Amino acid sequence: MKVVSLHDVVPGSGPRRLAIGTFDGVHRGHRAVIDGSDTVLTFDPHPLSVIHPEATPKLISPFPVKRDLIAGLGVDELVVIPFDRGFSEQTAEEFVQDVLIDRLGAERVSVGENFRFGKGARGTAEFLSEHDDFETSVTPLVAAAGETISSSHIRGLVAAGEVREAADFLGGPFLFEGEVVSGDRRGRTLGMPTANLVPDDAYVTPGHGVYAAWAHGYPAAVNVGVRPTFQTGRGRQVEAHLIGFDEDIYGETLRIAFLERLRGEQRFDSVDELVVQMNRDVAQAAEICEREAVNLRAGRPRG
Repeated sequence: MKVVSLHDVVPGSGPRRLAIGTFDGVHRGHRAVIDGSDTVLTFDPHPLSVIHPEATPKLISPFPVKRDLIAGLGVDELVVIPFDRGFSEQTAEEFVQDVLIDRLGAERVSVGENFRFGKGARGTAEFLSEHDDFETSVTPLVAAAGETISSSHIRGLVAAGEVREAADFLGGPFLFEGEVVSGDRRGRTLGMPTANLVPDDAYVTPGHGVYAAWAHGYPAAVNVGVRPTFQTGRGRQVEAHLIGFDEDIYGETLRIAFLERLRGEQRFDSVDELVVQMNRDVAQAAEICEREAVNLRAGRPRG
């Protein structure tokens, strides 16, 4: 998939079948909007971070994750609008004429029914439908398990640690990534070396607890929290023990696919009790990852 800034698109280089949206998390509702498009048009940073910074939510996906999820849908091109104060002043009509028609050569435009654009969010799906220069496809909201799928609902599920439920709405595991940083190597002394990541407050992080996950292609047991058994004074961290992996990946970006929450974070009276529980966690995480891998190979639903 080609990734290009809007500024670098040659005017009139279409025709394009466009899907437009912020697409935070690239959830099942977003995928319905993108279906049948050859180009995705999105915004970076999130428009609210420019227009109303105080109202900006914790995002589900950093741009590299969003990019890769969109690429996995089979589109040819991702066009990124560098959203800034100047672009926010563009009217809905200017956006349609200057961006969609003149620059991108849209022949089909796909949006969700609640999509808004242009200064003051005056542009709507109905407004797009009034233009004869392209066909407009409006995708209704998608529901799952009796709930409307939305990025805000998924953020709440992830923050509550309900990553398996979030996956039902996302269409796949919640993906978290960050740079592996140096820790106090306590995990290694306990026989459980971990890759440590410090969460970015701009993005949602699973609630405190222990999880089964995939990381770096390996099954993993992941702790999110502050390690209450030890008085470290350190803030929240994501610590991933990659089962069967023992290499130095400091400074690398690690992507973690959260599968299931095993238990809440808890304080143990002794290190020995902690180690016993850690071994149980690793065994359970390995079992869950193996089950997920078998289901994936067989084409069965997650479970």
